[in-house]
Amino acid sequence: MNITPDELCRALHLASPALPIGSFSYSQGLETAVECGLVRNEAEADKWIADGLTNIIGRCDGPVTAFVHRAWRVGPSAFAEVRYWNSWFLASRESIELRRETEQMGWSLLRLAAELHWMGAQNPVSVPGAVAFPIAFGAAAAGLDLSETTTLNAFCFSWLEAQVPAAMKLVPLGQIAGHRILTRCRAMVPAVTNRALKATPEQVSSFAPMLGILSARHEHQYTRLFRS
Repeated sequence: MNITPDELCRALHLASPALPIGSFSYSQGLETAVECGLVRNEAEADKWIADGLTNIIGRCDGPVTAFVHRAWRVGPSAFAEVRYWNSWFLASRESIELRRETEQMGWSLLRLAAELHWMGAQNPVSVPGAVAFPIAFGAAAAGLDLSETTTLNAFCFSWLEAQVPAAMKLVPLGQIAGHRILTRCRAMVPAVTNRALKATPEQVSSFAPMLGILSARHEHQYTRLFRS
């Protein structure tokens, strides 16, 4: 895959943890996993994050992002598909915290994209009501004229850059340990992206029962640093 310097910079901007979308405030169940003793050290944090990247991002969030990216590049005639995947993704959230997380981040990214004119003349809020984060990300990436592969690589890495700092705070882990995890998981991104790009709608799955249970428990956890 060839990527121009300009496309690389656009992808880095979209994946940047500096985006004002609140990704730093969510642990996606990791906080409760630590509380329950499921994640206690670097090796277990590494496995948690790697499993999430492979089994959740690779099988659900990533493919949905790719479908939306393709539909958005087609234009308004394909917006029905965007709305379908938005409804599907919102319905697949297994707890109120996970649903609020994707809605808040999706709304924030769409608002930012509109302010920065990332989507050109197309209406960034073509999906009525709440908008899930993968839908906003896929649409923004299409508006920025990123390729499918670059879009998915950026999406995966932005997720890693939110999960690793969360693990560093919660386990806790040192800076070097955190970046060892980031380095190992970063090497998995091309394969995860490749599988997500090849996925058909019938293969998309959000099956992650333990994540749903931990997220529901987080709603009543006494001490919390994160919103999910």
